[in-house]
Amino acid sequence: MPDIRVSAQLQPMHSEWPAMRQAWVEAEELGVDCLFNWDHFYPLRGEPEGKHFEALTVLGAMAEVTERVELGSLVICNAYRNPDYLADAHRTIDQVSDGRAILGIGAGWFEKDFDEYGYEFGTKRTRLDALEAALPRIERRMARLNPPPVRQPLPILIGGGGPKRTLKLVARHANIWHSFGTPDVVREKREILADHCANEGGRDPAEIEISWGAQNGGWDELLDAGVTHFVLGVSGSDSGYDLGRLRELVQWRDAVRA
Repeated sequence: MPDIRVSAQLQPMHSEWPAMRQAWVEAEELGVDCLFNWDHFYPLRGEPEGKHFEALTVLGAMAEVTERVELGSLVICNAYRNPDYLADAHRTIDQVSDGRAILGIGAGWFEKDFDEYGYEFGTKRTRLDALEAALPRIERRMARLNPPPVRQPLPILIGGGGPKRTLKLVARHANIWHSFGTPDVVREKREILADHCANEGGRDPAEIEISWGAQNGGWDELLDAGVTHFVLGVSGSDSGYDLGRLRELVQWRDAVRA
């Protein structure tokens, strides 16, 4: 049985800062393995102009408030920041957190963020072109930074499920792959990922942790399909963050481990 991890994506929307901070502390106390935020400038659900906070600033605060959990964004939009800057920011977060940072990244998709903040939305193809160009720059910059990340190498998580391009980038660069879907989707795309790994110098697919959206349940079936990292999204509200479902996921993990 491979090691099973469970994590929370505590979405920085529709809540006040003290409630977000309290949710990070409580989630760590529950026993999650990682805490993620996301990289948007506006809420994805609810009031479109509702309360929201920026990802990298939040990650720095998460690093100071927590002590054990790994930290990252699920996922950083590559288009919003210079790749060398992204490497430097995550190296700094890794230093602040004493080696707990994950660099989660994807091509981006939420058009409102692009338009409102003045980034060119382009097409899916151009956004993937930019991600493909950015990943080697991130790796090169990470290797040159002084001081370097505490953890060597600092893990890269790539989010997305595109079979032709995204999974090829996962095979080439990622330590963790995150996506969504049914157990059948997991199995299908694991086969595609294995083919890409074979074509990328014979990389062992087992080196890549498979992280999956756990929102819709079916955790046993996803585990059987090859998922080992289960991530539950939790939205904020005026009353804070409800971590009841997260507690259930942690209890399920502990029962499986036992």
